[in-house]
Amino acid sequence: MRLLIAEDDKALGLFLSRGLEADGHHVRVAHDGAAAVEAFRQELPDLTILDLNMPIKDGEQVLEELRAMDADLPVLVLTARQEVDTRVRCLDRGADDLMVKPFSLHELRARCRALLRRKREARLLLRAGDLELDRLEHTAHRAGQSIVLTNKEFSLLEHLMLNRGRCVSRVELLDSVWNMEPAQTTNIVDVYVNYLRRKLMDPPPGQLIRTVRGQGYRVPPEIDLALPALPALPVPAIAAPVATPVFEAH
Repeated sequence: MRLLIAEDDKALGLFLSRGLEADGHHVRVAHDGAAAVEAFRQELPDLTILDLNMPIKDGEQVLEELRAMDADLPVLVLTARQEVDTRVRCLDRGADDLMVKPFSLHELRARCRALLRRKREARLLLRAGDLELDRLEHTAHRAGQSIVLTNKEFSLLEHLMLNRGRCVSRVELLDSVWNMEPAQTTNIVDVYVNYLRRKLMDPPPGQLIRTVRGQGYRVPPEIDLALPALPALPVPAIAAPVATPVFEAH
């Protein structure tokens, strides 16, 4: 899942991102309110964790702007403020949950899972043919068989399936999955696509993950994944019964 953490404390932001990345999430961190609004606009993350004490734009202002852009994507507010009025105001303005600092990372991760389960529009289960990807449980199955993926393999496959039907460039994958600058020369995308193809039993040129020459990779729409109908087998002709001669006794 794609998560956005808006937290001005860089040490805490790093701590949160590492804890959530360990669950297999792709995490982006913003350290001020303006950056948080822009990151939300660009990515529309599946879940946002928002601190209230943010520079440039206060967390409450950020919450209002996020809700103006999308009323449904879950937002969990973090705050050190003890006033009940502040917490009530945040919930009234659209926060889905709220935690007071200091907090337990274990509890925060559980609350994130609960929010994501309730928001079914977040597309928690992705399908392509007989392949299923559960974004919350971080599991993959093909034809009912479990497939063990590393975090990076899962994130790569998730990004391709979220953009199903569209060619996703190597530059976009480097940025979204590896947080790497496009200028960096690497074949890591191609290497990991080969890893996925082996695990998915999808050898080149690929039925599930297709190469778009000179551009990138694409998971085709369902209609292109439909298996061709088997040709009808000819129905054997039924021979006419042979008449058995009848001999009359004399």
